Amino acid sequence: MCLILAALLWLPACKTHKNTTAEDQSKTLTQKEKLQNTSLLIDGMKEKMLGNYEKAITSFTKCMSADPHNSTAMYELASVYVLQSNYNEALPFAKKAIAEDKENIWYRLLLADIYEKSKKLKESIDVYNDLVKKYPDNIEYYFDLALANIMAGKYIDAIDVYDKVEKKIGVTEEISLQKEKIYTYINKPAKSILEIQKLIDKFPSETKYYSYLAQLYMNNKMPEKAFDVFNKIIEIEPNNAGVHLALADYYRDKKDKNNFFKEIKLAFSNENLDIDTKVKILLSYYDLTNSGENADMKEQAMDLTKILVQTHPGEAKAYAISGDFFYREKRYTEAREQFKKAIAIDSSKYAIWEQLLYIDAALDDFPSMEKESKKVMDIFPEQPLPYLFNGNANIQLKNYDQAISSLKEGIKIIVENNKLLEEFYSYLGDAAYKAGRNDESDDAYEKVLQLDPSNKYVLNNYSYYLSLRKVNLEKAQKMGKKAVELEPFNSSYLDTYAWALYQDGKYNEAKIQIDKAIENGGDKNAVILEHCGDILYKAGETGKALEYWQKAKNAGKGSAFLDKKISDKKLYE
Repeated sequence: MCLILAALLWLPACKTHKNTTAEDQSKTLTQKEKLQNTSLLIDGMKEKMLGNYEKAITSFTKCMSADPHNSTAMYELASVYVLQSNYNEALPFAKKAIAEDKENIWYRLLLADIYEKSKKLKESIDVYNDLVKKYPDNIEYYFDLALANIMAGKYIDAIDVYDKVEKKIGVTEEISLQKEKIYTYINKPAKSILEIQKLIDKFPSETKYYSYLAQLYMNNKMPEKAFDVFNKIIEIEPNNAGVHLALADYYRDKKDKNNFFKEIKLAFSNENLDIDTKVKILLSYYDLTNSGENADMKEQAMDLTKILVQTHPGEAKAYAISGDFFYREKRYTEAREQFKKAIAIDSSKYAIWEQLLYIDAALDDFPSMEKESKKVMDIFPEQPLPYLFNGNANIQLKNYDQAISSLKEGIKIIVENNKLLEEFYSYLGDAAYKAGRNDESDDAYEKVLQLDPSNKYVLNNYSYYLSLRKVNLEKAQKMGKKAVELEPFNSSYLDTYAWALYQDGKYNEAKIQIDKAIENGGDKNAVILEHCGDILYKAGETGKALEYWQKAKNAGKGSAFLDKKISDKKLYE
């Protein structure tokens, strides 16, 4: 309420026309009516402030009915219509307010605003021209007039207005930059350059104006002039990082690779250039070299990452992007070192932890994967992937019960991601089988096949484990056959199918499949070679069986019975 009263005191009281008619005189307000009208104004302003525009309109309209010459009510009513974007309704009331009080500047400013918003730009310009003539020392009206001319597309008129202001207050950044933008827009580069030169002449030690000038020269295909300006910047401000990036652009356009990279290195070595700009440059390198080409640029990128971590040793993102480059080049040990440094500075970035786990997987470092994934599970318990890594690590470390626990916990937090669910249940099936929990293993594999009946990994593993257990062999054969159909040259899948047939006594069919496994790379796998020997033995080819058992022993570790098979020349199961 205090603000509303202050507004009423600040606005001029409504004036009675000098040529008052008999009718007007008959409407002269009594003291009581004046108080009632003031109350209506206060109510209207309150409703306007609260956003109750229709109630405000009602109050201001009642006020005008009681006092047809109340310019304050007219002004406020017009302003409410402006707030409603109802400019056609606002315009006549703004004009009436001015007719009642020609000296009130705010009424004129509201009228100009209504003209601008209703796209009547000529009329808006006329209002501002009148204000400038009436108040030639008020600089703000000149700026309003210039802006109105710009909106109307009268760019030269706008510049004329800025020139008048400049004569009054001298060269300023605001005016010169605005004129430069206009000249650039209307394609008058010489005049754009002149405006920036004026700023340099007035502020000769301010390097940002030299940067503007150099950019204008570059944009207008005057690189040598830009080069001279860049060197002037270095002369004034030797530690200016941005100029080295600008010079790098200059040399790139000239296809001078050596000097281009020299300037980029100088920029990266400068602590004054923010790390985000440097990271952005490195990301462009990453994209340009992602195809495996541009070997020289790859080498440059690695140099820049080294400079980055030296210049910003306390920034996690410096080590993170360095790790990204090492990871892409399969330099996993170095990548891991960089990511660990990033985490030591800022452990809140999940993406870095995840990358670290992928590196452990690439290095087959399962003890590290188990340790790191446990940390991530504690810090980011809502992220499912660390549970998968932890499950896999514990499977490899033969901690099967712990693997099962982690995988089950991870499954609980997966949301609408069937592919990830498949992976979890696949690992769960493996872990449960290794733990001797066959029913749990079968159930997990069944869940995978419900999600994707063509999951080759599970078709193969499920088939093989059923075969080893000598249960549900018909199902094992169907799954083994399907896996082979999906990937006919996979020696492991062929071996699994052969073994399912073998366990069901179908030795000749098994021999066909195991021969294919041998032909497709199985001749170097001890398990496949031993299986081949077993199948041949059952097929009646004992001599060849012994030959393959010996090959299995030469290829690596076979079953616990392999040596006995060879020494006794007899199959043991």
